[in-house]
Amino acid sequence: MISLYNSSCRRLAVTISGLCLLLACPAVAQIYPPPAPSADSVSRVDRSQEFAVPSVIGMGPSKGLVLHYERVPHFNVNSTSKSASLTDYNGQARKNGRFLVKAYAPLLNHPHLKLVLGINYEREEFEFTPPANYELYQNLQDKGLKVLGTQLAVIRPIDDVNYFIFRVKGELNGDYTSSELSLNDYLKMSSEFIYGWKKTPSFSWGLGLQLGYTFGRQSIYPALLYNRTFSERWGVEALFPARVTVRRNLSNKSLLFAGYSVDGFSYNIKLRNPIMNDKGQELKTLELRETEVKGRLRWEREIYDFLWFGLEGGYRYNYAFDAYDRSNNDRNKIIDSKLADAPYASVELFIVPPRKFVKR
Repeated sequence: MISLYNSSCRRLAVTISGLCLLLACPAVAQIYPPPAPSADSVSRVDRSQEFAVPSVIGMGPSKGLVLHYERVPHFNVNSTSKSASLTDYNGQARKNGRFLVKAYAPLLNHPHLKLVLGINYEREEFEFTPPANYELYQNLQDKGLKVLGTQLAVIRPIDDVNYFIFRVKGELNGDYTSSELSLNDYLKMSSEFIYGWKKTPSFSWGLGLQLGYTFGRQSIYPALLYNRTFSERWGVEALFPARVTVRRNLSNKSLLFAGYSVDGFSYNIKLRNPIMNDKGQELKTLELRETEVKGRLRWEREIYDFLWFGLEGGYRYNYAFDAYDRSNNDRNKIIDSKLADAPYASVELFIVPPRKFVKR
């Protein structure tokens, strides 16, 4: 009986671990590694049977299912209207919180080709004081800002040195409710392509282009991928100019990161009451373009095998929080806003591949 019971428990554990591994495939291929080896041992690695990937030895575990909550304390809000039907606004945002869920699952996981499907949901909430008797901010306070998206990532190793990454993503961004959801009104598309070189197991870099909203307005800009582990304790992970991070491996169960990130968003806002632009035209929809730069310090720690948590804090610099006429993709603002810089903090819980699978 005891033998049968132990056998059943082992089968159940394998099944649960397998499900976690299925969820924990990343958007960009990344294998949970041991601490970085010395330069001598790296030079002796036989790479004849390997395929190149962008990840390097020493990077943290791949995230499969992510739960994230971020909060910014109160900060000043100043808005200058370019519309004849709107006044200026000066007040505070007493609450600004952001909750998101992300999940990734492999559609194909061959050594020479990996396809990863990702989904994400995000909601950002505001509370203004005094109460925002202001068309744009009333929408944000009552409805919040939402993102519902899906993406497909292709990681294609060419040989043991070269690889490329292609990703396409579609998101519904705006202040919609479930009854208002529509592709035509809220769909935003982004994509990226990077061609890379895996020089050694501890050094990978690549060049490419990104089409997206990192700087608020949809645009194409160059991207530099740079992942490098310098020693058993130190490394760099970067996709410049969007983010650069220095990594400190405290142990194989704990990592510390420091760096910056540039986050950009574009939301379509449907107004309850139309406003007038400077040409006297009636506007029923605005495009809100938000760009923020964060200096950040982050700690990630294993809780139990496939379960990790992350704590992050830093300072947010708001570069833009401006509204535009959605029908014209130009730089003429309808509302010019400035959100005061403020500290922020976040907590995250995520699932990663169990160690018994990635060490095989």
